[in-house]
Amino acid sequence: MRSYVLRQGRMSEAQHRAVDTLYPVYGLPYVAQPLDPAAVYGRHAPLVLEIGSGMGETTAAIAAAQPGTDFLAVEVHLPGVGALLKRIAEGKLANLRVVRHDAVEVLEHMIAPGSLAGMHIYFADPWPKKRHHKRRLVQTAFVALAASRLAPGGYLHLATDWPPYAEHMLEVLRAEPALDNASGSADGYAPRPAWRPLTKFEQRGLKLGHAVHDLLFLRRA
Repeated sequence: MRSYVLRQGRMSEAQHRAVDTLYPVYGLPYVAQPLDPAAVYGRHAPLVLEIGSGMGETTAAIAAAQPGTDFLAVEVHLPGVGALLKRIAEGKLANLRVVRHDAVEVLEHMIAPGSLAGMHIYFADPWPKKRHHKRRLVQTAFVALAASRLAPGGYLHLATDWPPYAEHMLEVLRAEPALDNASGSADGYAPRPAWRPLTKFEQRGLKLGHAVHDLLFLRRA
């Protein structure tokens, strides 16, 4: 089970410099043993994991708005890692760190069971062609793994602008016995929580009439 297909985009000089100089400061090496959040962040605080932080705009904004929560972003694409590192430094975000590695392996080996207050997965690749559906991140085995890493009452929040993928995610999440749908709506989808800011990409899509679906599930006690 692999959580991505590597598409190496072009990197700017600023992103190169950020990776070279800032990853040793704000990045974490992948190690196959549970993370000690208190040692990483220098305090005891709720920990939220984001899978696929992209260029880091949303990730940095959420971390800045929630200084009492620690965040760990997992991203494999180097230009995005560089862009996020730059945002961390510019915003002096002591509560945000980055791991450049496969998210499934990070969940399996670096995140202890029951240790996360929340998990964000925003606009993951929907792999729209039927022959590629097996590459989608949100599958039965992945959701079971993700649920096992949430503390009781911890949340799993997803968003997508691809309606067929939203339907698929809702079906898979509903089938996971450790999770409850927290949307409270008849269709199973949640309103966009205040903590998830609109991205420029999303704003353009909404203006064009594209539907965006949020899904919010909680770990059962």
